[in-house]
Amino acid sequence: MARITTLYLFAFFAFIAPFTHAIKFALPAARLPIPKCIWNAAHTHSLVIVTANVGPGPHQRVDVEILDSTPHRNVYLSKRDIKGETRLAVTAHGDGEVGVCFKNYLSPEIKLDMARNMSRTVDLDIDIGADAVDYNAIANQESLSGLETEMRKLEGVVKEIVDELEYLKKREERFADTNLVTNRRVQNFAWFTILALAALGVWQILHLRSFFKRKYLID
Repeated sequence: MARITTLYLFAFFAFIAPFTHAIKFALPAARLPIPKCIWNAAHTHSLVIVTANVGPGPHQRVDVEILDSTPHRNVYLSKRDIKGETRLAVTAHGDGEVGVCFKNYLSPEIKLDMARNMSRTVDLDIDIGADAVDYNAIANQESLSGLETEMRKLEGVVKEIVDELEYLKKREERFADTNLVTNRRVQNFAWFTILALAALGVWQILHLRSFFKRKYLID
C-alpha cells in the first residue's frame, strides 16, 4: 500500500514538474549571423543539460553559447564548430533564464547569392533540474533498489517545487516593495501638486489685489 501511494505521489509531482524542452529548427547561414537563442527558466544551482544534434552542411560552421539573463550576463560555456551530437552541462548561477544560442557562419569562399538556401538543422533537447539528473547511474553507483530510486527522483522533484515556490515568494516581495515605493511617490507628487496649486492661488490673489490698488479700483 505504501509503495502504491509513493508511486502515485511521484506521478503527481512528475506531472506538475517542468518537462524536458525539445525543439527542432533550421539555422540559416550568414557572414554575420544573428544568434538563434532558446530561453528556459532555471533556478540557482540548477543543473542544465543541453543536447544538440547538428545536421550536416558544407561550408558552414555552427557555434554554440550558453548564457543567462541576469544583469551580469554570465556566459557559462562557448564552443565553436559543433558537429553531430554534442552534449553540454552547466549549472545556473542565479534565478532567471538560461539561453542556448546558436550561430551559423558561412565560409568566406562561398558567394552570398549561393548562400540563400544554405542552412543546418538543429535538434535541441534541454533538461533542467531533476530532469537533467541520471538517476539510473546514481542507482547503479549507490546500489539503490527500485523504490529507493523512485524516492530519490521524488526528492529531486519536491526540491524543485520548493525552489519554485521560494522564487515566487521572493518575486512577490519585490513586487510588493515596488508597489509600496510607487504609491509613496504618487502620494508625494499629489501633495506637492496640491501645495503648488494653493501657493499659486494665493500668489494670484495677492497679485490681483496689488494691481487693483494701483488702478484705484479698490481701497
